[in-house]
Amino acid sequence: MKAVFLSDAHLRSKDSDSYRRLLSFLDFPEGALDDLFILGDFFDFWFCRNSNIYPEFVAIIEKLVSLKKRGIRVHFCEGNHDFFLGDYFSKIHDMSVYTEWADLALDDSRVLISHGDTVDRTNKKYLFLRKLLRSRLFYTLQRGIPPWILWKIARLSSTVSKEFSTDKADVLAKKMEAFSLKKFQENYDAVILGHCHTPLLKEHVLDGHRKTFVSLGEWRVHSSYLYYEDGRFTLSFYNPSP
Repeated sequence: MKAVFLSDAHLRSKDSDSYRRLLSFLDFPEGALDDLFILGDFFDFWFCRNSNIYPEFVAIIEKLVSLKKRGIRVHFCEGNHDFFLGDYFSKIHDMSVYTEWADLALDDSRVLISHGDTVDRTNKKYLFLRKLLRSRLFYTLQRGIPPWILWKIARLSSTVSKEFSTDKADVLAKKMEAFSLKKFQENYDAVILGHCHTPLLKEHVLDGHRKTFVSLGEWRVHSSYLYYEDGRFTLSFYNPSP
């Protein structure tokens, strides 16, 4: 099995360098990939009404649809910038959408994946904001709000999220690793998370078995991604030829 994991592309404008790099990266050769896992904040903000999507996202969605038509399975974990993805990606394009956690079987390995923004349960203000934005009430309201107002709400929620997320990246990475160590005790072989924006892969040995913790890093900044094949994980950085 061959799989790629990435997160935190924060796509907004199709003219941005990170957007263009991602389109290039997703040009996988035939037979190079079985599954693509996108672990949250793929879009800087997401809304969709009656299958009408934000025009800047058309190119990347067409790319994902083309991958699926080639037999590559596409999976989303919702992030703190993009949620309510299921109405579009699951119902229209038959892609997998996980609202928070997903328990995977990669060959003989048991793997836990998530965006990772709920790992720190001590940040009560952020958890309250997250619950509010994902509520059925907000879901209903946002479907009747003009898109330009939604974008203003998106900018505000992003700012507030950053203010409520008080930990520095290295502190958050340590909390995520500590969380992963607990999950290894529950017979997970790997824990893969986004959100932290720090690319990091650390291996541990527990009862003679290799365990892997991964923080995917921020595609927008690092062009980082995780590659899985035959039981091994490799954290890499995309650097297209000029």
